[in-house]
Amino acid sequence: MTYFWVNLQTNQHTRMAASSKLSHVNDQNKPAMVDVSRKEMTRRVAEAMAEVWLGPEVVKHLQGDDIVTPKGPVFQTAILAGVMAAKKTSDLIPFCHPLPLEDCQIKIVLAGETAHIHTSAVTTAKTGVEMEALTAASVAALTIYDMCKALTPEMVIGEVCLLSKTGGKTVFNRKV
Repeated sequence: MTYFWVNLQTNQHTRMAASSKLSHVNDQNKPAMVDVSRKEMTRRVAEAMAEVWLGPEVVKHLQGDDIVTPKGPVFQTAILAGVMAAKKTSDLIPFCHPLPLEDCQIKIVLAGETAHIHTSAVTTAKTGVEMEALTAASVAALTIYDMCKALTPEMVIGEVCLLSKTGGKTVFNRKV
């Protein structure tokens, strides 16, 4: 079996044999979890972000540093939802290993009509917390949308991306 990937930035196609390159495929080309039993326990940290364009209809409900709708305080609810989602990442993403989260922080800042969500997740484990940080950012963004959708359906959930990861074999820092 052969898979094709397209790098969206360069529009280059890459061909890859499933059995030789994919980490989550076994010798029979079937989905399989990666064995991390031989990896070392290290402190691992990941940061992610998401953006939600709210528009003027939502922003006019700003009270202090939060948007307040009939459903309640939007950003505070989104922070709770994001933390809860980070803790359940392995239940949502098939090949994620369950991790003991030691910390999960979410900060939401409104700049103009856009909510900027920044998340961080920390664990001491054999595999990283990138998916937990990304899940926290994604669910926080979805919660903002859900809590404001009665005000307008025009909102747009924008970029969701990993900002950084440390503690494993590779270190990643997104160039901004």
